[in-house]
Amino acid sequence: MDKTRRISRCAPWLAALACLAYASVAAGEEQSTAKEKALIETLRTGAPAEKAIACKELAIHGGKDAVPELAKLLSHEQLHSWARIALEAIPDPAADEALRDAMGTVKGRLLVGTINSIGVRRDAKAVDGLSGRLKDQDNDVASAAAVALGHVANPAATKVLRQSLAGPDRAVRGAVAEGCILCAERLMAEGKAKEAAEIYDEVRRADVPKQRVLEATRGAILARGPGGVPLLIEQLTSSERGLVQMALSAARELPGREVAQTLEAQVARLAPDRGALLLYALADRADSVVSPALLQVAKNKGDKQLRIAAVGVIGRSGEAANVSTLLAIAADPDADVAQTALGALADMPGDQPNREIAARLPEAQGKALLVLLQVVAQRHVAATPALVKALDQSDPAIRGAALTALGETIGPEELSVLVSQVLAPKSPDDGRVAAQALRAASVRMPDREACAAELAAAMPRASTSTKEDLLKILGAMGGPKALQTIGATMKGGDEQLLDTGTRVLGEWMTVDAGPVLLDLAKTASGDKYQVRALRGYIRLARQFTMSDAARAEMCQKALDAARRPDEQKLVLAVLERYPNADTLKVAVKAAEAPALKLDAAQVALAIAQKLGSKSDDARALLAKIGLDPVKLEIIKAEYGAGAAQKDVTDVLKRHAGDLPLISLPSASYNDSFGGDPTPGTAKQLKVHYRINGKAGEASFPENVLVVLPMPK
Repeated sequence: MDKTRRISRCAPWLAALACLAYASVAAGEEQSTAKEKALIETLRTGAPAEKAIACKELAIHGGKDAVPELAKLLSHEQLHSWARIALEAIPDPAADEALRDAMGTVKGRLLVGTINSIGVRRDAKAVDGLSGRLKDQDNDVASAAAVALGHVANPAATKVLRQSLAGPDRAVRGAVAEGCILCAERLMAEGKAKEAAEIYDEVRRADVPKQRVLEATRGAILARGPGGVPLLIEQLTSSERGLVQMALSAARELPGREVAQTLEAQVARLAPDRGALLLYALADRADSVVSPALLQVAKNKGDKQLRIAAVGVIGRSGEAANVSTLLAIAADPDADVAQTALGALADMPGDQPNREIAARLPEAQGKALLVLLQVVAQRHVAATPALVKALDQSDPAIRGAALTALGETIGPEELSVLVSQVLAPKSPDDGRVAAQALRAASVRMPDREACAAELAAAMPRASTSTKEDLLKILGAMGGPKALQTIGATMKGGDEQLLDTGTRVLGEWMTVDAGPVLLDLAKTASGDKYQVRALRGYIRLARQFTMSDAARAEMCQKALDAARRPDEQKLVLAVLERYPNADTLKVAVKAAEAPALKLDAAQVALAIAQKLGSKSDDARALLAKIGLDPVKLEIIKAEYGAGAAQKDVTDVLKRHAGDLPLISLPSASYNDSFGGDPTPGTAKQLKVHYRINGKAGEASFPENVLVVLPMPK
């Protein structure tokens, strides 16, 4: 089938779709017209509040037909602003005419609002009327007219405002200046920068408020483009803080690399503090350049603040050609300047600086080499052969910097380089730095298990102090192999390794360390390490996520291993923190020990109270504790919600015994107390009581096991 025939067959469908679209648009217009008519009727007959809402909706649905009724409201004290909302939005010229007419009839606040709306609509036909209002006795009216003319911003409005800039009333003159600035901004938007600059200059030379002068000066700088730099620099020398801040803002805004270069050339001619501020502003520009003048400022042994600012601009440029300059400054005797240069080198964007730094490294010596090594570490530049070569230097500072850089850059296949430095350092200081570097490298290795295996293989060749370092590194890494190695290393019974190992395991971040810690708690030589291991084990049970059964099992094992009351009480605190049937069983069993009976019983009661719906199981478990009897008196008990309370004192008295636990006939309060006092509502049981002569009171949510707290 050819293209013509396909189009022919589709034509009926296309026509149908067009009809549907037209019908949809027509229906929408019809619906909107109906909506507008209803809203207009509300303006005629509705209450003030209804009229206000109607005005708001007419801003969306209103057209020419709504204007007459809206115009009537422009003289209404309460509805004036609401009517303006709609008139400002209606696209028909009738709205402009209504506002112009109102400008001749309303007064005071209503007139100011009307003029503001004319400004919003930028009604060119209102220029004559607004011009007349510039001389109004009411300064608010005159000021509103000036700003409105600025929004209109056509040639006629601009001419009137410029002529009025030297008017006698300074209060109105500020608004006239604002109007002139608005006109200048319009000219800038139209590409008429020269005309805009003339207006800006007139405003900044006029006797107008300082804020208008600032705005006009900024505009005059931006309107001149590169030619505005002298004016910008002039403001930077001002004693007026506002002008200085404005100039710095303009330095960020004024476009063009030529501008950036010209401004940089001016830095050395300014006072150091102002020059530094200008450099900070230039650093924010996307097109900032590093000119010879800026390089000279950075190199000169002049004002520190100015040098630091210049270094920042150089670093942000990211130009590899400036690496040599920054490296030289990083060796500066002034520590602050040197540190700034190091930071600039570290932060330079892109890969080209890395290549430049790596190329310089093999031949560098002395201070230059030290600086390069520091930058390599900060930028993570891959340069292992040169770093290994630097380990042969006689200067310990250089060796230390090379080790640090290896820690930040070395890969898995080269890890043995650092391991060997840890096992056989050239000096004790090198050993400490090498251990820190190995730790930094190990924790970032992609395969931590392989890394841990390599460290484990190094253990037999290490001294005791080095083994301590390796244990700490393995602790920072974590994982099964690291844990296994730490446990095996402590089996030798060396007190130093026990001390370090138990400290490391005490900070382990997974429950996998549990078996190792428990074994140490039972077998380690010396109470000190057994206690430390047991506390680490209890910490795991307290802090980490696990099933109820697993936590209860850990607590039971901890109680079995604990030899001192302090650790036993820590375990009881874990049980109370995680109330469930499993932890309740452990607490009840703990109460069998005479020394723990009282503490464990209190924990069991606290757990049971929180179990709620599991109260039947709790009752059976608590019965095994064998608590000491108490004298319990029920003073008053109520069950219900709000004002609907049922007296259940007699029920509780019948079931109270010689324990602070009351076993009701049923787990359901409603069944126990003979009915539901407030069906469908959450209820509480409130009890006033005495235990051993001491008064107490407690509240229990519906169906919770009644365990009365011991009064204090």
